[in-house]
Amino acid sequence: MKPVASPYNGIFYTGAPYETEALGEALAGVLRSGNVVALSGSLGAGKTTFTRGIARGLGIEEETTSPTYTIISEYEGVLPLNHIDAYRLGGERDFYEIGGEEVIGGGGVSVVEWPEKISGALPAESVMVSISVLEDGRREIAIRGLAL
Repeated sequence: MKPVASPYNGIFYTGAPYETEALGEALAGVLRSGNVVALSGSLGAGKTTFTRGIARGLGIEEETTSPTYTIISEYEGVLPLNHIDAYRLGGERDFYEIGGEEVIGGGGVSVVEWPEKISGALPAESVMVSISVLEDGRREIAIRGLAL
């Protein structure tokens, strides 16, 4: 897919966790099966909060938590959600050893936290989301690569 103009490609600012979730929920409305969302940001930036919003937008009622220790959590909704936390992985080899390419290559939407750990395993057309914490506590959320 080639990226095209989209109201979700750009820079957004949120001031509270519910706003970060709402942006994730809105983004979920345009995601399709097979999409990969690569979420980067420091610890505590709001990656899991953003993912909770995506989950809600996909009709998932189950509580979405960070899969730091399980690495991959799967949720069922309108589209399945594969929530991957690569923080503890040593690299792409670890990702392949746990069958990660099958998860990303399968159906549904995959959200990857700490994508820089497994960048070579992600599709080139991944939606890139970068979350930064500003001095005043707000979040700057940059979304690029979304093709409609």
